[in-house]
Amino acid sequence: MDALTKNRKLVDARDLLNARATSPARPTREQALEAVRTLIAWTGDNPDREGLLDTPRRVVDAYGEWFEGYDADPGKELARTFEDVQGYDDVVMLRDIEVESHCEHHMAPFLGKAYVAYVPTDKVVGISKLARVVDIFARRLQTQETLTQQIANAITEHLQPAGVAILIDAEHQCMTTRGVHHRHVSTLTTQFTGVFKTDQALQQRFLNFCQRK
Repeated sequence: MDALTKNRKLVDARDLLNARATSPARPTREQALEAVRTLIAWTGDNPDREGLLDTPRRVVDAYGEWFEGYDADPGKELARTFEDVQGYDDVVMLRDIEVESHCEHHMAPFLGKAYVAYVPTDKVVGISKLARVVDIFARRLQTQETLTQQIANAITEHLQPAGVAILIDAEHQCMTTRGVHHRHVSTLTTQFTGVFKTDQALQQRFLNFCQRK
């Protein structure tokens, strides 16, 4: 990757991280509750019937959990690093990280697994922090393609490794429960930077690790 492309990717990542700051002011909780009541009425049901009276509260609470990534900073998770790597310069990888996210097109869930790897230069980060970064970006609205790039960009920017490899394998409910109604179809997205992009053998090694049980 040339310097211009790398810089552009990092700028794009910062723009995504700062999207919340430039978005309209967050509505109040009561406005959110009223919006859910409106949707219930739009479906043809009565938001005042007994079984639905508490539904707006439950939905708003659930949204608060599903989208809590907007209030978290992946950079903070990656800020504490360890420089005593004692010459280690091979792959560090986490497999089978649970991904629970929602696509920005239908706000429908997509669920799957993420595989994250990097080759450190002079510092490493606690492995739980990598899983946390995946979770932070997943708990926002975006496409799977964007999610994959966001994770790679954050690790690249904050750890400055020799390379990063990301693979996400997920099933999208907007495809299984609506539209074409095709079940058990998974979507694969990848992002490779640095040595994972230039070294095909290393890239294949990462993909083999993803498949190994």
